[in-house]
Amino acid sequence: MNDMDDAHGTNDAHGTDDAHGTSGGAAFGEDPAAAEPDGEDLDAELLEEELRRAAAVLDPLPPALLQTAVDAYALHDLDARVAELTFDSLVDALPVRGATDAPRMLTFSAGEVTVDVEVTGQGLMGQLLPPRPARIEVLGGPQPGAPLTADAMGRFTADTPPSGPFALRLRTGGDVVVTEWLRA
Repeated sequence: MNDMDDAHGTNDAHGTDDAHGTSGGAAFGEDPAAAEPDGEDLDAELLEEELRRAAAVLDPLPPALLQTAVDAYALHDLDARVAELTFDSLVDALPVRGATDAPRMLTFSAGEVTVDVEVTGQGLMGQLLPPRPARIEVLGGPQPGAPLTADAMGRFTADTPPSGPFALRLRTGGDVVVTEWLRA
């Protein structure tokens, strides 16, 4: 008997490594070479792992980028309906002579739900139609926006204007509606 023999039958007289008669991790009746990665695959896996470690040390992922990726994944609501932009005053409205700092008016629609939003330099305000209470999040940037609440008339306001691209996520009862992303 070999010194490697044990109660589990490893390295027994038949040249198998375990009690099931397999060698090298292959199942009974399979070619042992097929169960093990060949040299090229093993070298490629080792190289990839080494490159990942080097990149993590030499060029780490910025925390803000990681948070943005996490926030983007958080948008992945399977039940969310996308509210399409149906009106944008920058595109659809006639310009008014002499008007400076005119608010941007936006309308989003998703089925029976309509969201009217006015964006100014002082913030944003809007209304959900048909009127109903809702929880609203202004999405944009690496920091989460302050949660807003629409009252029973569907009205909501935010004291700070969105900076850069933004979208709104509305939760009304069991419905989740996310608007298209726009640049403020």
